[in-house]
Amino acid sequence: MSHYCYILTTMSQEKLIKMVSDGDANGVGKGHVYYTTYNNKNKKDPSKKYQAKKYNPVARTHTVYKQKKK
Repeated sequence: MSHYCYILTTMSQEKLIKMVSDGDANGVGKGHVYYTTYNNKNKKDPSKKYQAKKYNPVARTHTVYKQKKK
């Protein structure tokens, strides 16, 4: 079983969000996908999308990931 399938089968589907990387300054690693869960009840501004800095293995550095629709 691949890592992607394992994550989707072990996480609750209704709380699962898809995060896509913007890439580094040169655009390396753009489009890399990361799945996580997020509690929308604690969101300060509901109109804003969730974003976080995560490690991007393609760019080999920390890049900004923004929430996208599944």
